[in-house]
Amino acid sequence: MELKEKILSSYVAFENGVNINSDIHDIRTKALKEFEDLGFPTKKLEAWKYTSLNSILKEDYSIFPNKDAVVEFADVKKYFIHDIDAYKIVFIDGKYSSFLSDTTHDGIDVCLLSSALTKNKHKAVIENYFNKAAKQDNMTALNTAFASEGAYIYIPKNTEVDKPIQIINFATGSESATFLQPRNLVVAEQNAHVQIIERHQSLSDNPVLTNSVTEIFTAKHAHVDYYKIQNDNVNASLVDNTYVDQQGESVCSVHTFSFGGKITRNNLNFFQNGEHVDSILKGVTILEGKQHVDHHTLVHHIEPNCESHQDYKGIYDERSVGVFNGKVVVEKEAQKTNAYQQNNNVLVSDKATINAKPQLEIFADDVRCTHGCTIGQLDDQALFYMQQRGIPKKEAKALLMYAFANTVLESVKIPEVKARINKLIAQKLNVNLGFDL
Repeated sequence: MELKEKILSSYVAFENGVNINSDIHDIRTKALKEFEDLGFPTKKLEAWKYTSLNSILKEDYSIFPNKDAVVEFADVKKYFIHDIDAYKIVFIDGKYSSFLSDTTHDGIDVCLLSSALTKNKHKAVIENYFNKAAKQDNMTALNTAFASEGAYIYIPKNTEVDKPIQIINFATGSESATFLQPRNLVVAEQNAHVQIIERHQSLSDNPVLTNSVTEIFTAKHAHVDYYKIQNDNVNASLVDNTYVDQQGESVCSVHTFSFGGKITRNNLNFFQNGEHVDSILKGVTILEGKQHVDHHTLVHHIEPNCESHQDYKGIYDERSVGVFNGKVVVEKEAQKTNAYQQNNNVLVSDKATINAKPQLEIFADDVRCTHGCTIGQLDDQALFYMQQRGIPKKEAKALLMYAFANTVLESVKIPEVKARINKLIAQKLNVNLGFDL
């Protein structure tokens, strides 16, 4: 049975097994019909021109893992940012782990989406925000149809969360192949501040496909810093769909660090629905082997006097493939827009590939919008200069690549996250950089 047919045939059993209200039922039913019509995306779609899911859709995935796997903290400690105090929402094969989690309802809600979807105390938030930012393309519609579990984060107005929040999804490999669909909802009300770290991690070599959707809402004057750490094993694939709805004078930044996995597709969409909004999208990608990462970004400038800043760096070795498809849309009403988009790539191997397509669609006349893309190799003169001063070639190349990616790291606001990313970069470059990480 093909995966699409298997998913559609399992929907009735899924609906019978969850406690939902009629509104959520209607949303799911509509989304399922959309997925049934659309199916999985193919390279015939312009947005998926450079990324094919065929190789990973052939697996016989378990849609709803039945086995309750036990995971000890000592076995997964390295995947947490464990040197900081943080709230934690942890899922094992799609199921909540109370043992590994640290949630709260003390002034803020850091808890489960399944609880928010069924309890009256969260009804108003769910009605106002759930599925309001997500656009129902193929993979988002599929996630919406089966949305039941994930992180629910609600920050009331004038509240600054005292410590970061970590969302971690573990796949144990208890099934021969696992299909996971986490759904996250983040709401930061007026003048709220929150920092969030998200990670998907497979604990075995069995194939895993994760189709994740995250909706982020930032009200007036709210600040949200979101960090995605993607360093999975070679049999794990991820389609990550993130939708950000920003109101006036809010700031939202999303940093995406893609270092591992078989196929990773990041769909990152910002919608500026107020004046004086600031949107920040940054990423570092370092690949090897036959890894494939596709960054697909959209910033939609709808109101005047707003800014957006995109800066993506990529380093590709061996037969790896990178894709950057960045789009900035400036509506006629969005005068005084300041939009910046830059994508720089280094091909370490002559067999590596990068497909870049930066785009601007501007319908306003009083704007400042720039975009650029570079694809090249390391500077031979700089490499020669460093070798002449006693730095071995391997370390010299690593230092140049580290410096190349460092502009993205400079804007990371959590020191422990910056230190972790530095260490991951050093590991990916397979070298001791020779200074404190």
